[in-house]
Amino acid sequence: MFTKLQIISLLLGLALYPACNKNVQVKKTGKEPAFRVLGYLPASRDWLAGLEQIDLSKITDLNLAFINPDSSGLFRENEDYLEIVRRAHARRVRVFISIGGGSPLAYLETLMEKEHRTTMISSLTGMAVKYKFDGVDVDLENDLINANYAPFVRELSSSLKRNNLLMTAALASWNGHLIADSTLQLYDFINIMSYDKTGPWNLSRPGPHSPYSMVEQDFVYYNQTRKIPAQKLLIGLPFYGYGFGPGVPQSKSYQEIVNLYPGAESTDSITVPEGGKVYYNGKATIRDKVLFAHRNGARGVMIWQLLGDSRDSRSLLQVIQGAISR
Repeated sequence: MFTKLQIISLLLGLALYPACNKNVQVKKTGKEPAFRVLGYLPASRDWLAGLEQIDLSKITDLNLAFINPDSSGLFRENEDYLEIVRRAHARRVRVFISIGGGSPLAYLETLMEKEHRTTMISSLTGMAVKYKFDGVDVDLENDLINANYAPFVRELSSSLKRNNLLMTAALASWNGHLIADSTLQLYDFINIMSYDKTGPWNLSRPGPHSPYSMVEQDFVYYNQTRKIPAQKLLIGLPFYGYGFGPGVPQSKSYQEIVNLYPGAESTDSITVPEGGKVYYNGKATIRDKVLFAHRNGARGVMIWQLLGDSRDSRSLLQVIQGAISR
């Protein structure tokens, strides 16, 4: 049995331990949001100007898309990153470096190979640490999901974990079978790209590119078929639309669509007099998708991309906030 004096000494020792041990991570004060709202901020020559257009109070996570290395695998320094992270953290918003993208630089495929990836990963991790990012988002798509994908992700995961950084991924379901379960399990969160079912690259197949049914199917695939816990999944929401046929633009942001076509926020498609049709997600569908995510225990929603929103009463971010607070 311990004496009263021994118990007091033991408690004092435990209380002092975190302050003395540099390897112990002190938890942030305040409660983590139960439902996360992650948004991508697209690449810009002036990141801070892009940040000025975002209401940080309406999101919990911000992905800078895309930050990629040069052909030697090194990431360029940019002091704007430090200011972005400072402002975001002041609002309790996490910030991630997002690498890759739907149209990545051709040499990324080479940099993922065994003899090159260590340099790239070391530079990426070093930049994340230097600028106080919270982690890295892996948005490697199409031809980059190849034989080098799994070893690249595994090595990156080890490097980030050594530095107490998170690793997330933007993944679709149509090519999910190319990624092994062991690789999927390495991600802290998966942002499901529940959009681009069709688009300008396939004009012979007009129709909604992000219907509600797609969210249901994608969630079932990753949660039930691939056994990823719901709390690791964020459901993707598009802040843009595609047009098919005469008289319509092939691609427009949600903001542009509602400005071009009055009342468009109240529906998911617009037919113009020339016969063409624009498909997107209006306020009701965005609300229903958020409610689906909440009802099924998903970690939250992901937005591509934040600058596509309308900054007035038609705002989709406002719809998301309203659905969360119900």
